[in-house]
Amino acid sequence: MCTSIVEIVPAEGAGKLNNRWFPLSQAVVAYDHSRHALFDDGIAIDFVNAEMGPGTRTSVELSLDTAKALSAALIRAIEAAELEEAGRGL
Repeated sequence: MCTSIVEIVPAEGAGKLNNRWFPLSQAVVAYDHSRHALFDDGIAIDFVNAEMGPGTRTSVELSLDTAKALSAALIRAIEAAELEEAGRGL
């Protein structure tokens, strides 16, 4: 089943491809058939640099449970980082 569930956001950062790092331009999050993970459907996240061509990306395929845990961990880390940054402004 193709879901057509895709979210694309601008991204700043760096990704690693083979043994080199490249600057990111986008993050693409999709729910669809897994290509490499051992489950039918999952969340795929591609970090890409569109200007450097379609092969310039790094990817992960996650189960829904793993994606939920990662999402919660990201929220906790962001909240802690914001508190840390706010404390530096005092």
